[in-house]
Amino acid sequence: TFCGSSGFRGRSTCAIKAAVLIQRWYRSYMARLEMRRLYSLSIFQSIEYAEEQAQLQLCSFFTFMLDHFAPVNGTDPGSDLTMTELEKTIEVPDAYFGPHLCFPLTAADTDMLLQAFKHRQHLHARYVLQLFHETRKVLQQMPNITHLSTSYAKEITICGDLHGKLDDLLLIFYKNGLPSEANPYIFNGDFVDRGKNSMEILIILFAFFLVYPNHLHLNRGNHEDHIMNLRYGFTKEVMKKYRSYGKAILNLLQDIYSWLPLATIIDNKVLIVHGGISDSTDLKFLNLFQRNKVKYHLDDQPNRNISGSLLDVQYLTTYRVTTPHTSSELTAKEWKQVVDILWSDPKHQNGCTPNKIRGGGCYFGPDVTARLLERYNLKMLIRSHECKQEGYEICHNGKVITVFSASNYYEDGSNRGAYIKLNPDLIPRFVQYQVSKSTQKQTLHQRVTAIELSAVKCLREKFYIHKSELIAAFRQYDPNYTGKISLSDWATAVASVLHLDLPWRTLRSRLVSLTQDGCIEYLSSFENLEIKLPIKEPSLVETLYRYKADLEIIFNMIDRDHSGLISVDEFRQTWKLFNLHLRNNIEDDSIDSLAHSIDLNKDGSIDFHEFLEAFHVPFIPRKPGEKVALQ
Repeated sequence: TFCGSSGFRGRSTCAIKAAVLIQRWYRSYMARLEMRRLYSLSIFQSIEYAEEQAQLQLCSFFTFMLDHFAPVNGTDPGSDLTMTELEKTIEVPDAYFGPHLCFPLTAADTDMLLQAFKHRQHLHARYVLQLFHETRKVLQQMPNITHLSTSYAKEITICGDLHGKLDDLLLIFYKNGLPSEANPYIFNGDFVDRGKNSMEILIILFAFFLVYPNHLHLNRGNHEDHIMNLRYGFTKEVMKKYRSYGKAILNLLQDIYSWLPLATIIDNKVLIVHGGISDSTDLKFLNLFQRNKVKYHLDDQPNRNISGSLLDVQYLTTYRVTTPHTSSELTAKEWKQVVDILWSDPKHQNGCTPNKIRGGGCYFGPDVTARLLERYNLKMLIRSHECKQEGYEICHNGKVITVFSASNYYEDGSNRGAYIKLNPDLIPRFVQYQVSKSTQKQTLHQRVTAIELSAVKCLREKFYIHKSELIAAFRQYDPNYTGKISLSDWATAVASVLHLDLPWRTLRSRLVSLTQDGCIEYLSSFENLEIKLPIKEPSLVETLYRYKADLEIIFNMIDRDHSGLISVDEFRQTWKLFNLHLRNNIEDDSIDSLAHSIDLNKDGSIDFHEFLEAFHVPFIPRKPGEKVALQ
C-alpha cells in the first residue's frame, strides 16, 4: 500500500511510512479532542462569569432586601450564648449516631470527623454551632494578612478553590497527608457553593484550624459572602441539612466570613490572595483596616442611602421592616481594596482595566504585577479564583501562579485539580489529580464528548432565554424576512446580545444550521428548545427563566423559615418587587396566571424549587431535513 519495493529494506521503509502516518493521524486526533475540550471549558467559564456579572449588577438590590426583608430575627447563638448555654439549649438526642465533639478539639476529633463524612454522616447542629463559635473567636485574633515562614517546615501546601467538593479535599489529604505542625496548609478561599458538601468542608477546615491554628491557614474568597451563597447553593444546603438551626448557622457564618484573613505572605516573598491585585492595591492599608466591616463585599455602594424610590411604599408595608444592617461606615477605599483582591484576574496585556466580564475587580497585566512585587520586595503572587484545565497556570513571566483544587468543576472530566508544594527555596511544585467515578470506564473521546454536549446545552439555554432579543438582532440583517443571514452577521448579532467572549464562528456548527448556499438559517437556533407552560405570554416565560436564579434569591430572603413554600400572593409580590427593580412592564394578570398555573394542586401555595424546575428547557430532537417555520 505504501510502496512498491520488495525485500527487507522495502518492508522497513513501508513500516516507517505507516508509523509516521499513524503518528500524524493520532496527533491530529488528539489535537482535535483538545480543541473541543478547550472550547467547552471556555463556554462554561464565559457563562459562569456572565452570571457573576449579573449578580454584581443586582448586588445593591439584594443588599437592600437583606437589610429590610431578611433581618436577623432572634439572637445570634454565636455571640450571645456561651458554650455552656449552647449545651443546655440544644439537646443531642440518643438516636444521634454521628460524631460527638469535645472542646477544645484534638487531632482525634478531626480524624473522627473525616471518617464520619466519608460515610456520609452529618455533624449535629449543636456541635456545628460550638465549632463555628470557637472558630470565630480564634479568627478574631488573626491579622488581616498572615505572615508565615518555611523555616519551620520543609514545605507548605497551598490549595485553591474547593467549592463544596469533599472528595477533592479527601483526596488531597490522602495524597499529601493531614494538616499538622510538620505539614502546614493554606486554603485560598472559595470553600463553599456549587458542590454538595460545602458544610462538611467548612467543618473539616475549621476543626483542623482549631487544632493547628499556626499551621492551617484560611484566606477569604469571593464566595465567602452571604449573597453569593444565596445564589450558588450553600444557603440551600445548610437549610436542607440543618432545618431548625439553619438560620442560626448562617447568621454565625456571615460573621465568620468577615473575620477570615484577606491574604497570606510566605517568607516575606510570596503573596497569596484569592483573586488578584490592582494598580491601587495597598498591602499596608489592607493590613491595618478593620476587615470585619466588609460583611457583603458585593455591596458596591458603601455608605449607601437607599430611599423609598427604589421600591414603592405599598411593597415596603407588605413586610416587617426593621433597622437596616450597617457596615460600620465602610469607606469606598476599604471596599475597593477588598473587592480587588477577591475578584480580580490576570491578563496578558499591560495595564489595569475593570473586569467587565465578571463585573467586579479588575484585569491586571504583567506591569501591574511587577510594580507591586517590586514595591513590597516580593518574588511571586499565588492566587486561585479561576478554573484551569490542568488545575494550575503560570503567567506574567512566572510571577503569577493560579491554583484551582476542585476537579471536574463544570462537568465530570472537565478539568483536573491541583495544589502547590512550596519549599524553603520558594520553588513551587505542582501536584495534579482528578476524582474519577463515572468517567473511569469511559474513553477519552467519550469524556470529551460528554463535556462538549453539556457545554453546548448550557449555551443553547442562553439562546432560549434571549430568544426575542436575538431574533430582533438577526432581523436587522434580514429586512425581507428570508430567515437567512451571513455567518459574519450571525456571529456579530449573537455577540451583541449574549456578551459572551466566545469564538462564535467555531461554535456555529453546534448551534445553528446552514442553507445550501452557505447562509445561516438563524431560527434553527431555537427549533428544538421549548418550555411548556399553560400561559399565553412567551415573553413572561422568557423573562422569568432568565431571572429565575435572582427570583430564588429574593424568595429565600423573604421566606424566613426556608420552608420552600410560597403562597400565590407571596409569589405575586416577589415578582412585582423584582419587576419594579428591573423596570419591566408585565401586567398583573399575566403574573397571576403564571402563579395559578404552577399551583397544580390548587392549595394556594407553591413549592419554589418546583417552580424553578418548571422553567427547564427540554431539547426536542429535530427530524433530519425538517425546517423551522419563521416566527
